[in-house]
Amino acid sequence: MISSLELCEFIERGGVLCNVEGSTPAEIYRKVVDSLSLPADVDKELVFNELCEREKVLSTAVGNGIAIPHPRRPLMKTPEAQRIVVCFLKNPINMNAPDSLSVHTMFILLSASSQVHINVLSSLAKLIRKNEFKKLLETKPTLEQLVTAIKQTEFN
Repeated sequence: MISSLELCEFIERGGVLCNVEGSTPAEIYRKVVDSLSLPADVDKELVFNELCEREKVLSTAVGNGIAIPHPRRPLMKTPEAQRIVVCFLKNPINMNAPDSLSVHTMFILLSASSQVHINVLSSLAKLIRKNEFKKLLETKPTLEQLVTAIKQTEFN
């Protein structure tokens, strides 16, 4: 697990995108990846393809209108390039979530190592279980509001 401060650093590097349009995960991923400012040594097309491939294997929707899309393998070359892109969708989409709710928020994780990947997923899973945090996501908070809320949240 990583600290709330580290999680905030990932989100600050990735940013928050509001009203992302698309009716399928692939359409969303295309818009998000095209808008990203990635390091020169990271191929955007590879990131897009890996996100789509992962979604084909098993839905990344976790319930409560939230999905955590991520490639099956680390694609970032350095720890400083790791990021979480928070996407608030213009219209919720069906991603076959375990609770059957449409997804309105995505946390797209791009990491540099398997261990970091697992630790971030664990921290995100704990965070999105918090009712206050789930309610905040429904308001499509700004980056600043999101980071402030995460820093105030206990992960235990």
